[in-house]
Amino acid sequence: MHNPPHLDGAGLPGDGALTAFAPRLRASWQRSRGYGVAPDHVEPVFTGAVDRESLFYECGREVLQGLRATLANEPVSMMITGSDGLVLCRMSDDPSVDRALDRVHLAPGFSFAERNVGTNGLGLALADRAPTLVRADEHYCSDLRGFTCAAVPVLDPCTSDLVGSVNLTTWSDASSALLLALAQAAAGNTGALMLARGHGSRMSPSVPRGEVFRVQPGSLAEQELPRPLSARWTQAVERARLAMARGDVLAVVGEPGAGKTALACLARRAARPRVRLLGARPPGDTDVEAWLGLWSPELAKDDTCVVLEAVDALSAWVAGRLADVLGAARRPVTAWAPAPLQPYVVTAERYDAIPEALRAHVDSVVEVPALRRRPDDILPLADLFARRHRGRPIPFTPAAARALSDHSWPQNARQLERVVRDAASRTDTIDVQHLPAEVFTDGSRRLTRIEQVERDEIVRCLTEPGTTTARAAARLGMSRATIYRKIAHYGIQAPGRTPRGRD
Repeated sequence: MHNPPHLDGAGLPGDGALTAFAPRLRASWQRSRGYGVAPDHVEPVFTGAVDRESLFYECGREVLQGLRATLANEPVSMMITGSDGLVLCRMSDDPSVDRALDRVHLAPGFSFAERNVGTNGLGLALADRAPTLVRADEHYCSDLRGFTCAAVPVLDPCTSDLVGSVNLTTWSDASSALLLALAQAAAGNTGALMLARGHGSRMSPSVPRGEVFRVQPGSLAEQELPRPLSARWTQAVERARLAMARGDVLAVVGEPGAGKTALACLARRAARPRVRLLGARPPGDTDVEAWLGLWSPELAKDDTCVVLEAVDALSAWVAGRLADVLGAARRPVTAWAPAPLQPYVVTAERYDAIPEALRAHVDSVVEVPALRRRPDDILPLADLFARRHRGRPIPFTPAAARALSDHSWPQNARQLERVVRDAASRTDTIDVQHLPAEVFTDGSRRLTRIEQVERDEIVRCLTEPGTTTARAAARLGMSRATIYRKIAHYGIQAPGRTPRGRD
């Protein structure tokens, strides 16, 4: 029988009470704390567009329809979600369950990723890529403790990429003995059906567009870093804060993944600490009015700021429609507010890529330096990403830290976070063998699939503890001359590799 933990005054279990949880649940609760998820209510994260054209959606929905006949008289809601936790489809024959799920926003178009609502069945299944059962008080958010959820990830049968999950939810006082087994069977049947129908079809759902979400206090923009970031970053934050304090409409520009939204949020909180921050990502052309309806009313609230991401991706007519809304929302200078904080910020890759209709509203521009231009930030961010993912500090060996510091990170902090999260999922101390081949190559040339396999295998051998170049060559069946030629060809800079002539 499950025993709920002892809760503290804030509705959260103390660290001692968490020891009663299984390790995966305990780690998830710790991550949820780090994300700053509200423990007493669900903060809805909604997107105006759900992809219903993917092979995964088609097959998953068909499998759930078959399961629905089996569970016709049971209080069970069946769902499929995308790989990011977005609920794509929900079906049930119990109106009371549907009403209850609507109240907590567990419905199509809403995201239930762990970082949005804390520990829950489908969020944890996606985070760990493992079948998951979360009962009653094991949920992080008290709004969800009336439910028990079983979820199983679904992988693309051809590429093994995560495409989503199958989730079954029932009341917390109902029997859950068969719930996980049913979810596993449905996920397996979905993967098998995808394989059978996969030729010539799109295997993975497209990234949802038009997402509107609250920037949680536990995001990168809010978390305490293990050490201060570089002068380049802090100076950019300060320039953004000063522009906001002058009453300017700000555009934050920079390379993809460099941290534009994070910088905008830090600067706005520095200008007004108790501000509510919303993020809004570009919609599809057919979803514009619904997208605007989700967040534009928030522009009238003094305690809210909307960060409009990637406005350079908007078509001209959508940008024009958005410009009308933003123009009407701009706060004027008055005797009582000579420098009013504006209710929105925009981000783009380059200022000159912002559609002309929106550029007319921009007063100041601040650039976020690429990660390669602020190498001192790499290790503090890596420490943060690892701690955020595992809920506690995860150390790096000197060789791994050197490899991360030496890489140019062409995809910036987004790439660093992906690499570190993957490594931290597999070990308690990150060493070079836990890092992908991309960290040890310059990435300046496009490789064929065969070349990628060869490069990755060379890097794997070179990063094994105690391996010299000569031993790696022998293990790969190559001569020393060949492996040195391959190392130069792929631009491999594996740490610990003995220079030529020394091994």
